[in-house]
Amino acid sequence: MMRAPLGTDDTPDLQDVLNALDDEGCRRIIEALDEPMTAKELSEKCDIPLSTTYRKLELLTDAALLEERAVLQPDGHHTTEYDLVFEEVIIQLDGNRNLDAGITRPSASTDERLETLWAEVSKET
Repeated sequence: MMRAPLGTDDTPDLQDVLNALDDEGCRRIIEALDEPMTAKELSEKCDIPLSTTYRKLELLTDAALLEERAVLQPDGHHTTEYDLVFEEVIIQLDGNRNLDAGITRPSASTDERLETLWAEVSKET
């Protein structure tokens, strides 16, 4: 199942964000992701076993810090790549004295906005 990050107006679950950022392996993955990478590439680059890498990627995706993308290969198969989808994580205290997490996202390119729009139209048809 491909999971996309929460939209820019959605608030991620505070505990999911804290759990991901508290995990050393997750932080290593975040630091290593300077471009989209597969789980295998991240496993090798971060020196984390592949099975553990998948668990870390799930934590990061659940926290809306990463997105998964299917990439079609020339041989017709597909692979999954992971990429960061945040610029800043903010932990804040709201007016009711509740802790909350906010994520600043990079601006979407024209191509990304068109892709999102097309995906929404495709769901409707």
